[in-house]
Amino acid sequence: MSSVFIGTDIVSISRLNKTINSSSGDKFINRIFTKNEIAYCNSKANSIIHFAGRFAAKEAITKALLSSEIIESISMRSIEIISGKNRKPEVNLTINSKLQLQCKVSISHTDEYAIAFALLEIV
Repeated sequence: MSSVFIGTDIVSISRLNKTINSSSGDKFINRIFTKNEIAYCNSKANSIIHFAGRFAAKEAITKALLSSEIIESISMRSIEIISGKNRKPEVNLTINSKLQLQCKVSISHTDEYAIAFALLEIV
């Protein structure tokens, strides 16, 4: 029998842009994103919407994980969002758990907001 948990998050792109372009922006980016994520986002013409989408995804996944109660906390860098086949977002989790987890995420954005929905299944 499996258990399913969900999480969702929405991010203001202008607010994240202010954070990233502040004096502590580099520190924020390196605390939240992996090197692969930073390289991917920076390779895009409008990198901020990609950072915002991945940030929303990490928040959504965190909410799903915490609601499952299999962990009490998680570092954002323990969650990596990569672009798989057909640019589909895929999740790499680095957590200490003996449980078999499957996590799917959907990311979308407009010029103003990025939103993500995460589905976590414990099989």
